[in-house]
Amino acid sequence: KGEDSYRKALEQGLDEFPRDPGSFFAASPLKRILVALGGPVMNVVFAFVVFTAVMGVGYRYDDWGNRVVLASGYDGQSYPADQAGLRTGDALVEIDGRAVTGFSQVQEAFMLSAGKTLAVAVEREGLREELRIVPRLDRESGAGKVGVYPWIDPVVTDVTEGGPAELAGLRTGDRVTAVNGRPVAHSIDLVRYLEAERPVNAVLRLQRDGAEAEASLILSYDDAGGTDLGIAWSHQSVLVRSDGFGDAIADGFRETAGTVGSTYRGIGSLFMGVDLLKAVSGPARITWMVGQVATSGFSSGLSSGLTGLFNFLAILSVGLFAMNLLPIPLLDGGSIVLYLVEAIRRKAVRVKTVFRYQTIGVVAVAALFLLTTVGDILFFSGN
Repeated sequence: KGEDSYRKALEQGLDEFPRDPGSFFAASPLKRILVALGGPVMNVVFAFVVFTAVMGVGYRYDDWGNRVVLASGYDGQSYPADQAGLRTGDALVEIDGRAVTGFSQVQEAFMLSAGKTLAVAVEREGLREELRIVPRLDRESGAGKVGVYPWIDPVVTDVTEGGPAELAGLRTGDRVTAVNGRPVAHSIDLVRYLEAERPVNAVLRLQRDGAEAEASLILSYDDAGGTDLGIAWSHQSVLVRSDGFGDAIADGFRETAGTVGSTYRGIGSLFMGVDLLKAVSGPARITWMVGQVATSGFSSGLSSGLTGLFNFLAILSVGLFAMNLLPIPLLDGGSIVLYLVEAIRRKAVRVKTVFRYQTIGVVAVAALFLLTTVGDILFFSGN
């Protein structure tokens, strides 16, 4: 009741909203704030329930170890990793006091810490060293970047049926030691060589069952210089699962709180000079991302597909919570600001003031939709 009070007040030129008994604007500002919080809070509740369920059931993901390869060795640029004294082959064992065992943890820590000084412990030739790294803001994604790749041993764990590797006779367990006479220490050596040289015929020298072997791959490349070898490299499968219902609830809460924090940090990065056309996704790109996550997950099985899909939906739900509570007119956060002002002043905000405030919100939201739509069009057109 009272849903049309705003329209009536404008049409009748009233200074205040009609406050018919039992209508929305007749309720106290506190009650209206609770109503406005209802939607965003349910977004968080949904995310918490999903994260708790996922942690209770458990899930697996593929990861690499904590050794790194410096990107500067391939493009000649200087990155925060180089400035901090990191070297190719170093194992990152601790970042800001948190133990690190896999590259996904390394990636997450750096991505969420653009501009922040991180204390990093590394193992190098059996010795532990302490370094300090300040991730650089990547203006295309809004994430922190230090300039490292994962060290992936060039050991074949699987070959794609009908792919170049299978046609060339590669087998599971083969270790690539050279390509066209160039030594290969890790997968990045091989990938970067192929991207730079684009050889149609790539002769791989292999170690197979303690003996030397060779395989010749016939390759094709996309416009960016990428090629699909049809090889899955050595990796580790990581199981994540809580030790009981109570732990699942605690882990679900931590995951939800962490996602909320990283979401607001991401929103904050939009004001640090990022490329908004690339860093902000619109409805079309978000829908495509949901499809990609589902497709990738279900290709590994029903359980992996459902886990990945619901995890992603929970992250989107937290994003809705964070955005809706921003003090922007038309959003729940903008309404809460108005009700707080009314509660402090003990006097209703004038209709004309609300109208001007909402007009700003319409322009802001329209601009946001226009921006994200243009960004989505550029993304799908390859630009």
